[in-house]
Amino acid sequence: MDYQDIKNSIITIEDFPKKGISFKDISPLFLDPKKVEFVIDEMANFAKTIDFDCIVAPESRGFLFGLPLALKMKKPFVLVRKKGKLPREVVSESYNLEYGVATLEITKDAVAPNSKALIVDDLIATGGTTIAIQNILTKLNVSAVGQVYLIELFGLADHSKLQGKFFSLIKM
Repeated sequence: MDYQDIKNSIITIEDFPKKGISFKDISPLFLDPKKVEFVIDEMANFAKTIDFDCIVAPESRGFLFGLPLALKMKKPFVLVRKKGKLPREVVSESYNLEYGVATLEITKDAVAPNSKALIVDDLIATGGTTIAIQNILTKLNVSAVGQVYLIELFGLADHSKLQGKFFSLIKM
């Protein structure tokens, strides 16, 4: 098993959800538990190089990697949800997507102040989601000490705006 095996499991769907977007369908990856285990193990190898207190991941595809990684690392898992999905007091941040505007929220008491968070998601493109999460964490007095992704869309993210160490398994 290697990174090329993982990359071969990802299907690109052109013009979805709108014209000009190349959607990366990761669902075929989940048909092979050994591939998923390999991905989580590789993410864990990177995570072991960082001192962090919790894993923070956005819905929905970030949950697919964030929770298994949190369990493997024996760290708390913090949900980042879309606006209006959390019933308690939240801290929120709006940001631009490649195809619209979105707002993310974290429950105000989900992360202890002065802690360190590792952000986990399936894909980074321009970095908008990650920067929004970093901004929420800053409002909560939490440091983003790194990010880990399955896929990095090559050349789109401004790494100078990303906090902490960075890792992606695949560049497309």
